[in-house]
Amino acid sequence: MVSRTRVTENRRTIRKKKMGVKRKAANKNKGTTPKFKVHLD
Repeated sequence: MVSRTRVTENRRTIRKKKMGVKRKAANKNKGTTPKFKVHLD
């Protein structure tokens, strides 16, 4: 069996790796520049 310390540390590292993944994916797909009108006729 794995020690409880190792399990906790592993969970923490996984959580740290996952931080910001959704935000970064959204930025990559959609971009960070806001939409603006090009032609103002």
